[in-house]
Amino acid sequence: MAATAGGPASGAGPLDDGERAELTALRARVAGLTSRHRLRSFFSAVLITLAAVFAPLSAVAVWVADVMGSTDRYVQTMAPLADNPHVQAGISDRVTSAIMDRVDLDSLLSSVTPSDRPGIEAALGGLSGPIGAGVKDFVHGTVLTFVSSGAFSTVWEQLNRQAHTAVVDALTGSNDSAVQVENNTVTLDLAPVVATVKQQLVDRGLKAAASIPEVRTDFTLVKSDEIGRVKTGFRALQLAGDWLPVVAVVVAGAGVLLAVRRRRALVAAALGIAAGVAVLGIALALFRTFYLDHLAPDVHHAAAAAVYDQVVRFLRASVRMVITLGVVVALGAWLSGPGRWAVRVRAMWESGIAAVREAAGVTSLGPVGPWVNRFRVWLRWAVVAVASVVLALWSYPTGMVIFWIAVVALAGLAVVEFLDDRPTDTDTTAAAGGPHGPGSGATAS
Repeated sequence: MAATAGGPASGAGPLDDGERAELTALRARVAGLTSRHRLRSFFSAVLITLAAVFAPLSAVAVWVADVMGSTDRYVQTMAPLADNPHVQAGISDRVTSAIMDRVDLDSLLSSVTPSDRPGIEAALGGLSGPIGAGVKDFVHGTVLTFVSSGAFSTVWEQLNRQAHTAVVDALTGSNDSAVQVENNTVTLDLAPVVATVKQQLVDRGLKAAASIPEVRTDFTLVKSDEIGRVKTGFRALQLAGDWLPVVAVVVAGAGVLLAVRRRRALVAAALGIAAGVAVLGIALALFRTFYLDHLAPDVHHAAAAAVYDQVVRFLRASVRMVITLGVVVALGAWLSGPGRWAVRVRAMWESGIAAVREAAGVTSLGPVGPWVNRFRVWLRWAVVAVASVVLALWSYPTGMVIFWIAVVALAGLAVVEFLDDRPTDTDTTAAAGGPHGPGSGATAS
């Protein structure tokens, strides 16, 4: 066997007992860490999934508590429908039918005195066809004129306020409202509209309309058996409206903090919550189709569609808002990571700001540049914090609100980057002493 100058060659010998024990301990430690990481990842995934499930429920709970459970907010939501042409047409058809169904036209016209006949002929003179059709068209035109006026907005607000009070009382079990559930139904009474139309018919020359008996026209809103089925759910969502969104955020945050790779978990949580509310948006669209396809034949289809769209307007806005927020958070978390494409995007961002500085002829910003460079991380977080506070304090933010908050935050980050005077290679070399600086050992010639 060949030998070296230092003695005989020696190979790796067998491990002694101490080394074996140390290796076994290291393997057990690695196995324990792997097991704990897997356990943390599992529970993190569970919490993030729960947050994604809670997100659409939170949107519905807030809608029930803040819109459907509040008379003022409900009336405010329904107010624009007074100017909706489809709703105006539907109410005009309904009121006209109610009047014509309850009027004995022959008796009404036979009771007209000779002195009133010229007025009736003048009112109906421009109409062709049978007298019944002429009267119906005249009544319909009068009703449509009224519901298209500003006075109808006040009546519409009063009717919806009364109807909403009745619905909420029926769902919550309260008996304090003057409007009660009658004949196992909650109805919207259009009697004030009919009374106003009667007076306008008289004013337009059809004085015989004063003899029209009192007409009560009811729209069924909720049946009592349906109230019994949804009462518990409505009350639960009304109570959960204040804290369920907080629970969803806390659960999502716990899932992110528990994860081994928190940045990836944040991206997953943001996109999961966005996907959850996207499912709610799809469900609203599908239910709209189902609801309109199963309307009674005598219901004005376009008016019902307008009412549905207005009632769920807040929910749809919430869906767009949460999706936008989720995408913004996920994109921000991804861009801050060490991924190859994220690094490239950040490099393009920095080079673009540098190009703007060069084009503007900015070479130095005095003491501001070094100060910004020193605290640039804190300044970036300050921009993000301000944007978060604005979003948190904004009442009922929409998707566009979040979009513009993100745009302004990006502008703030761009300003920080623009003001950041990063030391150049020459500055760094000089500060470190350089090849000919102090401590280099070189002497001047």
